[in-house]
Amino acid sequence: MSLPFSDHCEPLVSGPEEFEHFLCSLEDSGRKQFKYIEVRPQSPLGPGLETHSGFVKTKTFYLHRLDLRPGPDELFRGFHKNCVQRKIRRAEREGLTYEEGRSESLLAKFYRLLLMTRRRHQLPVQPLEWFRTLVNCLDDRLKIRVASKEGQPVASILTLSFKNSMVYKYGCSDTRFNNLGGVFLLFWKTIQESRELGVQQLDLGRTDTDNPGLATFKDRLGATRSTLVYYRYPPFASKSSAERWKTEIAKRLFTRLPDGVLKGVGKLLYKHIG
Repeated sequence: MSLPFSDHCEPLVSGPEEFEHFLCSLEDSGRKQFKYIEVRPQSPLGPGLETHSGFVKTKTFYLHRLDLRPGPDELFRGFHKNCVQRKIRRAEREGLTYEEGRSESLLAKFYRLLLMTRRRHQLPVQPLEWFRTLVNCLDDRLKIRVASKEGQPVASILTLSFKNSMVYKYGCSDTRFNNLGGVFLLFWKTIQESRELGVQQLDLGRTDTDNPGLATFKDRLGATRSTLVYYRYPPFASKSSAERWKTEIAKRLFTRLPDGVLKGVGKLLYKHIG
C-alpha cells in the first residue's frame, strides 16, 4: 500500500520466492475484491516470475536517483557544466530569492505555477485539496520550495522526505523566466539541505521512456538512471482507436480551457481525492 501517485513502492518481502507467493495471493483475492492490482517495485521480479503469478508487465519507466554521500563540491562538479552549473550561478547573479515551508501562501505560489505547467503539458491539474491534505498529513516531511525574481514566483518544487531519502515529487515553472535558472537553484538548495540533514539519496522519480527531454534533465543533475517496471493483474485492455482519438482531443482542450474550468476537470478526473 502507498500514497496515491507514488512512483514506486517496494514490497515488504525477503526474496523472489516470497514475492511470488505474495503476488499469487493478491491475484486470488483480486478476483473478488478489486478491479485490478498494480505492483510498482524498484527491483525486478525475477526470471519468469510474472508468468507464474499471472501478473504481466504493463509499463516501463526510467528511475533517477542521486547519491548524496559525496561532498558538496563533488556533487556540484557532477552537474552538467553548461546546463546546470551555469544556470545555478546565473540564478545567484540575478538575485533570485528562495523560500521553503508549508504555509498557505507558499502553497498558493506553487499551485499557480503548477496550473501553468499542467496546461503546458496538456494535462488536468490535481485539486488544490490534494496538496492541502499532503501538507496536513505529512507535516515537516513535506516542503514547498519557491524561487522568485523581485517577488514574482518563477519556479517551485515539492519534496517529501522519508528516512534516508529525499523525494522530488512535483515541479513547475513559469517558462518566461526559465533562463534565470530558478529550477536548478531549487534543486541545488534541496541537495545542500538534504546533506546537512544526513539524507543519503535524492529520488528524482520516474520518467516516461518516450520523454527524452525530462530524462536528460535528470541525467544532467548527475543522477543514476535505472529501469522501473510496473506489473498488473489483470492486464490493461488495449485502447481502441476511438479512445485514443478522444484522449488526443482532451489533451488539446486542456491547453485552452479557462483556469476555473481546468481545475474543475481535475476534480472530476481525480475523484478519489478529497
